[in-house]
Amino acid sequence: MKTKEPTVDEIKKYNTKELIDFLQQKEDDLKLEEEDLEIVRKQRINGCDFLNIITQKMLEKWGMSGGPAARLAYFSEECKERKLRSFSSYKTQKDLSEVLEKYGIVSGIARIPQFIPRITATQPIDENAPQFELCINDILRRIRNMGPVIDSNEAIRCEYISTILHTAVSLLEDLMITPQSNIIGEENTGRVDYAIKKIISEILEEIICITEGKPFQETLGVCQNLLQCRSACDMNIKMNKKKRKASDAFDSDYEYVYGIVSTGTDWYFTLHSTEGIYSTSRTEYRIPLTENTLKDSTELRKNVKRILEVIVGLLMDRASVSREPATKKHESRLTDDNMFGLVHSIPTSSTLL
Repeated sequence: MKTKEPTVDEIKKYNTKELIDFLQQKEDDLKLEEEDLEIVRKQRINGCDFLNIITQKMLEKWGMSGGPAARLAYFSEECKERKLRSFSSYKTQKDLSEVLEKYGIVSGIARIPQFIPRITATQPIDENAPQFELCINDILRRIRNMGPVIDSNEAIRCEYISTILHTAVSLLEDLMITPQSNIIGEENTGRVDYAIKKIISEILEEIICITEGKPFQETLGVCQNLLQCRSACDMNIKMNKKKRKASDAFDSDYEYVYGIVSTGTDWYFTLHSTEGIYSTSRTEYRIPLTENTLKDSTELRKNVKRILEVIVGLLMDRASVSREPATKKHESRLTDDNMFGLVHSIPTSSTLL
């Protein structure tokens, strides 16, 4: 019977003895001698060290011969790439509880620290503008063609989510939206429904927002979205390290990415930073997508406007610091209203559309 391969999370928890046992199970591939394992033992290398800091040069410095050092360093990289856990594999209540417990949350998404995008401080949307009318008409057309979203599957709901996101992105410059974008973090990987990116140059782009569509199970969506945003932070940090100037060599690795979880009707917003997580799980953002809307679109227009203002405000906030080093990104989060308290206010700007 084939032994189940450990996940990255499991390897990270290995102590030195457990790591050596794991390496011995790979004897056919690694062909390590006892003297090689003794170096691992003597240097007290644990699972976290193995995945994050081990290099061939380091192993050779400790006395390991070139051959086994190269194989072990390569195997370390292989473990990181092949054994990342997918976002979609988090499905059970136990999985969701484990995700929240990593952030010190023990009783559901309502206990996640809240941030409230203040509608009066976000970007005002002109309801009479052609872009807004196009958005509303597109939603109404979809309701006529596909029917209301009650009992609809994820694909149908994503049609409505896509309309809202494309409208928001079209109102800002140098942003792009990528459906089914592949995200690879330090611990998790997988495709996300929509990644919104800031175009920095012809070859560089930074993820500023991840959107997850769900037919229901908002708790599942929020937990998966937090993992997606964390992995997006990992990718941004790696990219920023490559483009750092010499003057920023000792800059911190502070990073943050916004998240959106939506059923098409209900909308939740998250923020994942390298210092903590925040959400709007206790604030209702809802769009009515019923047949009654075809007769009277007043509530639809009001709520689409409200949600567009929030999304545009979040995108503007994050996009405005994409070219900044981490320390300046961090400083920009420390507003007078204390961004990481109960309220996050976004700077007021001129009317859009």
